Amino acid sequence: MPAEKYSIIIIPEGHRRTHRFQVNRNWARLLAAVLVVAVLMVSGLVYHCCRIQMDRAELQRLRTERRSYQQELRQVAGQLETLRKDMVVLASNDTKVRLMTKLAKPVENVSVGIGGPVETDPVRELSGVQRQIDDIRQDIDLRRESLEELQGALNDQRSLFAARPKGKPAKGWVTSGFGVRKSPFSDGNKMHCGLDIAARTGTPVLAPADGVVKRVGTAPDYGKMVVIDHGYGYQTLYAHNSKLFVKVGQRVKRGDQIAAIGNTGRSTGSHLHYEVHLNGVPIDPRKFL
Repeated sequence: MPAEKYSIIIIPEGHRRTHRFQVNRNWARLLAAVLVVAVLMVSGLVYHCCRIQMDRAELQRLRTERRSYQQELRQVAGQLETLRKDMVVLASNDTKVRLMTKLAKPVENVSVGIGGPVETDPVRELSGVQRQIDDIRQDIDLRRESLEELQGALNDQRSLFAARPKGKPAKGWVTSGFGVRKSPFSDGNKMHCGLDIAARTGTPVLAPADGVVKRVGTAPDYGKMVVIDHGYGYQTLYAHNSKLFVKVGQRVKRGDQIAAIGNTGRSTGSHLHYEVHLNGVPIDPRKFL
């Protein structure tokens, strides 16, 4: 049978008298329970204090990271705004170049500058920056397509410019123009399909445009002659030469020597007979001098 009471004996050092206390069993149990609860409460309080300190440190770290993030986000937003303004300038230049090259119409959906302070809400800030990034990507795609179109148009114009005859093919003075004239070999009038440029025999004859030599040979009326196909419907003919320096199929550039002025064929003196044909029809070479 368990005891009803517990004795607590206190023995001091030396020869002092001992002290003895008796505690009822129920009170002892209550005291033990109180001690356990107290220990648990103190432990919980200590844990809670430690947790608060850790949360404070974590909160401070998050606040620092948030400020750093907002600062970086503002810098990125500023850079994106600068890039957007540059894109607007490029779009304007694109339109000007298109007008200069006479293309059909400028690229549509050109972006415009959007300014103002950055939002304070990080979620809105990130959403706004992402929206700017998407817009700029779209603008870049438009500019790339436009650049490819402009490049193609400029290449075509460059090729057309290189193929279109320009300037006199030889130094000298014009003695007979394009059109109906009195024939130097008969009493009647006859159509003169070219331009006669008088010069000393041996004067260089130069190609007035890029092209491919289509014909090299001798004809009863033209003497030693050269025909160059320049593309885009343009062909040129050079007659009465004393010497020929090209062959069929040879590519020539504007300014290359192709022949030397002479007096071959049906001719009254040393000169170059120069013709320009467009889509097979002779036209006045003076338009290209």
